[in-house]
Amino acid sequence: MRALVEHTDGLQVSSLGEAGALPLVVTPPRRAPLDAWLSQLSGLVADALPEVGGVLFRGFDVPGVAAFQRFVWSFGSPLLSYEFGSTPRTDLGEGVYTSTEYPAHQAIPLHSEQSYTLEWPMRIWFHCVQPSEQGGETPIADCREIYRRIDDEVCRRFTQLGLMYVRNYGNGLDLPWQRAFNTEDRAIVEAFCRTHRIQFEWKSDGELRTRQICQAVARHPASGEWVWFNQAHLFHVSNLAPAIADALLGAVDEADLPRNVYYGDGSPIEPEVLEHVRGVLDACAVKFPWQQGDILMLDNMLAAHGRCPFSGPRQVVVAMAQSYSIKASLMQ
Repeated sequence: MRALVEHTDGLQVSSLGEAGALPLVVTPPRRAPLDAWLSQLSGLVADALPEVGGVLFRGFDVPGVAAFQRFVWSFGSPLLSYEFGSTPRTDLGEGVYTSTEYPAHQAIPLHSEQSYTLEWPMRIWFHCVQPSEQGGETPIADCREIYRRIDDEVCRRFTQLGLMYVRNYGNGLDLPWQRAFNTEDRAIVEAFCRTHRIQFEWKSDGELRTRQICQAVARHPASGEWVWFNQAHLFHVSNLAPAIADALLGAVDEADLPRNVYYGDGSPIEPEVLEHVRGVLDACAVKFPWQQGDILMLDNMLAAHGRCPFSGPRQVVVAMAQSYSIKASLMQ
């Protein structure tokens, strides 16, 4: 049940569940073109997003991807390209991409976008062009609450050691490096890796392996709040179904797995630790069905997102903005 909060410039602002809970829901008094509300929505977001972490715009007339683009452009930041990506997407042009193109039966665990790197978008938008017949929700969770619920000893170890992400591209097992880096030129890949403090090596079969040590937790640059900010639970081999993990490890050495993650000193992460993390994420998840035309705007450090399995056609598109580097963060 929605808890009414207030009306602002004719807009109804309410919480999806308990008052103040993620996300805040903004609806117009009647269905009208989104473009007519851009100035009011920009001011509302400036006030609400830093506190709640996510805003759902519902009931507006959004006639296609172009209208969605105009909406995200109205916040004044250039849209980002999907560099060093970890999942397949289709570039729809001018900073808009399809959401992760994994098979419909697969769930995508909660995560903050590109939290497996040292540079990430601060803002991310999702637009539902077509909701699925069943499932297909985009669950979200408050990263501050996740941080608070993680066991103190687990949090201490993650914070002190950081995380080492290892990726092996191509060979039919994961994204080819050409697609992950959006280039066919090895020199461009090498320059990108040096700039972003990514260790790289070209293997004897011509494929690429990268290693990068990154944060496990971080502090929001505006509020200074601590957030759980990593993808250890997603990159670790234990995220795979046991039969798939066993088959991969029977075909390649652990060092050649498409992706895996370790503590920052290279030591293995205990399975029970990852199970604890996954349990916390599940407990913090907020889920709601998409409606056609919905736009969900998240502060990427304050709110994680995922995807539920679905059936039937589904189209959700994504845009990102405001690149932020760990080199400028308050992380200690």
